[in-house]
Amino acid sequence: MLDASHFDDYTNLDIALRDNGVVIVTLDRADKRNALDVATIDELVRFFSSAHRNGVRAVVLAGSGDHFCAGLDLIEHWKADRSPDEFMHVCLRWHEAFNKMEYGGVPVIAALKGAVVGGGLELASAAHVRVADASTYFALPEGQRGIFTGGGATIRVSDLIGKARMIDMVLTGRVYQGQEAVDLGLAQYLVDGSSLDKAIALADKAAANLPLTNFAICSAISHINNMSAMDGAYAESVVAGIVNTQPAARARLEAFADKTGARVRPES
Repeated sequence: MLDASHFDDYTNLDIALRDNGVVIVTLDRADKRNALDVATIDELVRFFSSAHRNGVRAVVLAGSGDHFCAGLDLIEHWKADRSPDEFMHVCLRWHEAFNKMEYGGVPVIAALKGAVVGGGLELASAAHVRVADASTYFALPEGQRGIFTGGGATIRVSDLIGKARMIDMVLTGRVYQGQEAVDLGLAQYLVDGSSLDKAIALADKAAANLPLTNFAICSAISHINNMSAMDGAYAESVVAGIVNTQPAARARLEAFADKTGARVRPES
Protein backbone atom coordinates (compact mmCIF):
# COMPACT_ATOMS: atom_id res chain seq x y z
CA MET A 1 0.00 0.00 0.00
CA LEU A 2 1.15 3.51 -0.80
CA ASP A 3 1.73 5.86 2.12
CA ALA A 4 -0.75 8.70 1.64
CA SER A 5 1.40 11.05 3.72
CA HIS A 6 3.91 11.22 0.86
CA PHE A 7 1.30 12.97 -1.28
CA ASP A 8 0.13 15.70 1.08
CA ASP A 9 0.53 19.44 0.59
CA TYR A 10 -0.24 19.65 -3.11
CA THR A 11 -2.33 22.64 -4.15
CA ASN A 12 -2.47 22.54 -7.95
CA LEU A 13 -2.41 18.75 -8.28
CA ASP A 14 -5.19 16.52 -7.01
CA ILE A 15 -3.66 13.15 -6.12
CA ALA A 16 -5.74 9.99 -5.70
CA LEU A 17 -4.23 6.65 -4.67
CA ARG A 18 -5.45 3.23 -5.79
CA ASP A 19 -4.86 -0.05 -3.98
CA ASN A 20 -2.62 -1.46 -6.73
CA GLY A 21 -0.05 1.33 -6.61
CA VAL A 22 -1.60 3.38 -9.42
CA VAL A 23 -1.80 7.10 -8.65
CA ILE A 24 -4.14 9.45 -10.50
CA VAL A 25 -2.58 12.92 -10.74
CA THR A 26 -5.03 15.57 -11.92
CA LEU A 27 -4.08 19.11 -12.89
CA ASP A 28 -6.49 21.08 -10.72
CA ARG A 29 -6.78 24.51 -12.32
CA ALA A 30 -9.92 24.06 -14.39
CA ASP A 31 -10.70 27.79 -14.33
CA LYS A 32 -7.40 28.34 -16.18
CA ARG A 33 -7.88 25.33 -18.47
CA ASN A 34 -5.12 23.77 -16.36
CA ALA A 35 -2.51 26.20 -17.68
CA LEU A 36 0.92 25.58 -16.20
CA ASP A 37 2.14 28.24 -13.83
CA VAL A 38 5.37 28.14 -11.83
CA ALA A 39 3.69 26.60 -8.80
CA THR A 40 2.19 23.73 -10.82
CA ILE A 41 5.53 22.94 -12.44
CA ASP A 42 7.16 22.89 -9.00
CA GLU A 43 4.55 20.38 -7.81
CA LEU A 44 5.12 18.20 -10.89
CA VAL A 45 8.86 18.22 -10.16
CA ARG A 46 8.24 17.26 -6.55
CA PHE A 47 5.82 14.45 -7.35
CA PHE A 48 7.78 12.82 -10.17
CA SER A 49 11.14 13.21 -8.38
CA SER A 50 9.94 10.86 -5.67
CA ALA A 51 7.29 8.71 -7.38
CA HIS A 52 9.48 5.62 -7.83
CA ARG A 53 11.01 5.97 -4.38
CA ASN A 54 7.52 6.24 -2.84
CA GLY A 55 6.39 2.98 -4.42
CA VAL A 56 4.19 4.36 -7.21
CA ARG A 57 3.62 1.56 -9.74
CA ALA A 58 2.02 3.71 -12.49
CA VAL A 59 0.63 7.22 -12.92
CA VAL A 60 -2.47 8.43 -14.73
CA LEU A 61 -2.05 12.11 -15.59
CA ALA A 62 -5.31 13.95 -16.21
CA GLY A 63 -6.84 17.42 -16.24
CA SER A 64 -9.84 18.74 -14.31
CA GLY A 65 -12.76 20.28 -16.15
CA ASP A 66 -13.08 20.12 -19.93
CA HIS A 67 -9.41 20.35 -20.89
CA PHE A 68 -6.18 18.50 -20.28
CA CYS A 69 -3.86 21.50 -20.39
CA ALA A 70 -3.82 24.78 -22.32
CA GLY A 71 -0.07 25.25 -21.91
CA LEU A 72 1.95 28.03 -20.34
CA ASP A 73 -0.01 30.33 -18.05
CA LEU A 74 0.29 33.34 -20.35
CA ILE A 75 -1.34 35.71 -17.86
CA GLU A 76 1.26 34.88 -15.21
CA HIS A 77 4.01 35.20 -17.82
CA TRP A 78 2.71 38.56 -19.06
CA LYS A 79 2.32 39.97 -15.54
CA ALA A 80 5.78 38.74 -14.45
CA ASP A 81 7.45 40.63 -17.32
CA ARG A 82 10.47 38.33 -16.94
CA SER A 83 14.00 38.98 -18.10
CA PRO A 84 15.58 36.55 -20.59
CA ASP A 85 17.57 34.98 -17.77
CA GLU A 86 14.49 34.58 -15.59
CA PHE A 87 12.45 32.91 -18.32
CA MET A 88 15.34 30.66 -19.31
CA HIS A 89 15.28 29.27 -15.77
CA VAL A 90 11.50 28.85 -15.93
CA CYS A 91 12.03 26.74 -19.05
CA LEU A 92 14.78 24.71 -17.36
CA ARG A 93 12.36 23.95 -14.53
CA TRP A 94 9.83 22.70 -17.08
CA HIS A 95 12.51 20.45 -18.56
CA GLU A 96 13.30 19.14 -15.09
CA ALA A 97 9.64 18.22 -14.53
CA PHE A 98 9.19 16.55 -17.90
CA ASN A 99 12.51 14.70 -17.72
CA LYS A 100 11.48 13.32 -14.33
CA MET A 101 8.37 11.99 -16.05
CA GLU A 102 10.02 10.47 -19.10
CA TYR A 103 13.16 9.09 -17.43
CA GLY A 104 11.82 8.38 -13.92
CA GLY A 105 11.09 4.71 -14.52
CA VAL A 106 7.38 4.86 -13.56
CA PRO A 107 4.83 4.41 -16.38
CA VAL A 108 2.91 7.64 -17.04
CA ILE A 109 -0.37 7.36 -18.94
CA ALA A 110 -1.91 10.68 -20.02
CA ALA A 111 -5.71 10.89 -20.21
CA LEU A 112 -6.30 13.64 -22.76
CA LYS A 113 -9.39 15.71 -23.45
CA GLY A 114 -10.13 19.11 -24.89
CA ALA A 115 -7.11 21.36 -25.30
CA VAL A 116 -3.67 19.74 -25.44
CA VAL A 117 -1.90 22.80 -26.73
CA GLY A 118 1.44 24.54 -26.38
CA GLY A 119 3.02 23.54 -23.10
CA GLY A 120 0.13 21.13 -22.60
CA LEU A 121 1.34 19.14 -25.60
CA GLU A 122 4.88 19.33 -24.24
CA LEU A 123 3.58 17.90 -20.97
CA ALA A 124 1.63 15.15 -22.73
CA SER A 125 4.58 14.22 -24.93
CA ALA A 126 6.63 13.48 -21.79
CA ALA A 127 4.13 10.74 -20.85
CA HIS A 128 4.84 7.22 -22.05
CA VAL A 129 1.30 6.57 -23.32
CA ARG A 130 -1.33 9.08 -24.43
CA VAL A 131 -5.06 8.37 -24.67
CA ALA A 132 -7.24 10.86 -26.57
CA ASP A 133 -11.02 11.14 -26.63
CA ALA A 134 -13.34 12.69 -29.21
CA SER A 135 -12.93 16.17 -27.71
CA THR A 136 -9.11 16.18 -27.77
CA TYR A 137 -7.25 18.56 -30.04
CA PHE A 138 -3.52 19.23 -30.36
CA ALA A 139 -1.84 22.50 -31.32
CA LEU A 140 1.35 24.53 -30.88
CA PRO A 141 0.10 28.14 -31.13
CA GLU A 142 3.36 29.76 -30.02
CA GLY A 143 3.95 31.33 -33.42
CA GLN A 144 0.66 33.27 -33.23
CA ARG A 145 1.45 34.35 -29.65
CA GLY A 146 4.80 35.84 -30.58
CA ILE A 147 6.69 33.31 -28.47
CA PHE A 148 8.66 30.06 -28.94
CA THR A 149 8.37 26.60 -27.44
CA GLY A 150 10.37 26.24 -24.23
CA GLY A 151 9.25 22.98 -22.61
CA GLY A 152 10.68 20.36 -24.94
CA ALA A 153 8.48 20.42 -28.05
CA THR A 154 11.55 20.72 -30.26
CA ILE A 155 12.72 17.44 -28.71
CA ARG A 156 9.65 15.33 -27.93
CA VAL A 157 6.93 16.57 -30.30
CA SER A 158 9.33 16.59 -33.25
CA ASP A 159 10.34 13.06 -32.24
CA LEU A 160 6.69 11.98 -32.25
CA ILE A 161 5.59 13.53 -35.55
CA GLY A 162 8.76 14.66 -37.33
CA LYS A 163 10.53 18.00 -37.63
CA ALA A 164 8.61 19.24 -40.67
CA ARG A 165 5.19 18.63 -39.13
CA MET A 166 6.20 20.29 -35.89
CA ILE A 167 7.47 23.37 -37.74
CA ASP A 168 4.17 23.51 -39.61
CA MET A 169 2.21 23.34 -36.34
CA VAL A 170 4.16 26.21 -34.75
CA LEU A 171 4.35 28.30 -37.90
CA THR A 172 0.71 28.08 -38.96
CA GLY A 173 -1.16 27.13 -35.79
CA ARG A 174 -2.37 23.92 -37.41
CA VAL A 175 -4.68 21.85 -35.18
CA TYR A 176 -4.84 18.05 -35.20
CA GLN A 177 -7.51 15.84 -33.70
CA GLY A 178 -9.17 12.45 -34.04
CA GLN A 179 -7.68 9.58 -35.98
CA GLU A 180 -5.35 11.89 -37.89
CA ALA A 181 -3.65 12.87 -34.61
CA VAL A 182 -3.27 9.22 -33.62
CA ASP A 183 -1.91 8.28 -37.04
CA LEU A 184 0.73 11.01 -36.69
CA GLY A 185 1.78 9.71 -33.25
CA LEU A 186 0.38 12.46 -31.02
CA ALA A 187 -1.55 9.76 -29.13
CA GLN A 188 -1.52 5.97 -29.18
CA TYR A 189 -5.20 5.46 -28.34
CA LEU A 190 -8.44 7.14 -29.41
CA VAL A 191 -11.59 6.26 -27.46
CA ASP A 192 -15.26 7.05 -28.02
CA GLY A 193 -15.92 7.28 -24.30
CA SER A 194 -13.75 8.35 -21.37
CA SER A 195 -10.04 8.74 -21.92
CA LEU A 196 -9.63 8.59 -18.14
CA ASP A 197 -11.27 5.16 -17.90
CA LYS A 198 -9.01 3.83 -20.67
CA ALA A 199 -5.92 5.40 -19.11
CA ILE A 200 -6.72 3.82 -15.74
CA ALA A 201 -7.18 0.43 -17.40
CA LEU A 202 -3.79 0.77 -19.11
CA ALA A 203 -2.15 1.93 -15.88
CA ASP A 204 -3.62 -1.04 -14.01
CA LYS A 205 -2.15 -3.35 -16.65
CA ALA A 206 1.26 -1.68 -16.47
CA ALA A 207 1.23 -1.72 -12.66
CA ALA A 208 0.95 -5.51 -12.75
CA ASN A 209 4.41 -5.73 -14.36
CA LEU A 210 7.51 -6.14 -12.23
CA PRO A 211 8.76 -2.71 -11.06
CA LEU A 212 12.30 -3.29 -12.32
CA THR A 213 10.97 -4.26 -15.74
CA ASN A 214 8.85 -1.12 -15.86
CA PHE A 215 11.81 0.97 -14.75
CA ALA A 216 13.79 -0.32 -17.73
CA ILE A 217 10.91 0.23 -20.17
CA CYS A 218 10.18 3.75 -18.91
CA SER A 219 13.77 4.90 -18.49
CA ALA A 220 16.27 2.85 -20.48
CA ILE A 221 14.45 3.07 -23.81
CA SER A 222 14.53 6.89 -23.76
CA HIS A 223 18.18 6.94 -22.71
CA ILE A 224 19.13 4.39 -25.38
CA ASN A 225 17.38 6.42 -28.06
CA ASN A 226 19.74 9.29 -27.22
CA MET A 227 22.79 7.11 -27.91
CA SER A 228 24.58 5.98 -31.01
CA ALA A 229 23.49 2.58 -32.33
CA MET A 230 26.67 0.94 -31.03
CA ASP A 231 26.39 2.49 -27.56
CA GLY A 232 22.68 1.73 -27.47
CA ALA A 233 23.23 -1.93 -28.25
CA TYR A 234 25.74 -2.16 -25.42
CA ALA A 235 23.44 -0.36 -22.96
CA GLU A 236 20.50 -2.55 -23.96
CA SER A 237 22.57 -5.68 -23.31
CA VAL A 238 23.56 -4.44 -19.85
CA VAL A 239 19.97 -3.55 -18.93
CA ALA A 240 18.71 -6.91 -20.24
CA GLY A 241 21.38 -8.69 -18.23
CA ILE A 242 20.05 -7.10 -15.04
CA VAL A 243 16.32 -7.19 -15.73
CA ASN A 244 16.10 -10.62 -17.35
CA THR A 245 17.84 -12.35 -14.45
CA GLN A 246 15.95 -10.69 -11.58
CA PRO A 247 14.70 -13.30 -9.10
CA ALA A 248 11.13 -12.03 -9.31
CA ALA A 249 11.01 -12.91 -13.02
CA ARG A 250 11.64 -16.60 -12.44
CA ALA A 251 8.05 -17.37 -11.46
CA ARG A 252 6.74 -15.64 -14.56
CA LEU A 253 9.20 -17.47 -16.78
CA GLU A 254 8.24 -20.75 -15.12
CA ALA A 255 4.56 -20.03 -15.79
CA PHE A 256 5.42 -19.53 -19.46
CA ALA A 257 7.46 -22.75 -19.54
CA ASP A 258 4.73 -24.90 -17.97
CA LYS A 259 1.98 -23.22 -20.04
CA THR A 260 0.11 -21.80 -17.02
CA GLY A 261 0.92 -18.19 -17.88
CA ALA A 262 -1.32 -15.88 -19.87
CA ARG A 263 -1.13 -16.36 -23.62
CA VAL A 264 -0.56 -13.56 -26.08
CA ARG A 265 -3.71 -13.23 -28.15
CA PRO A 266 -4.97 -10.46 -30.44
CA GLU A 267 -7.89 -8.50 -29.11
CA SER A 268 -11.23 -9.57 -30.57
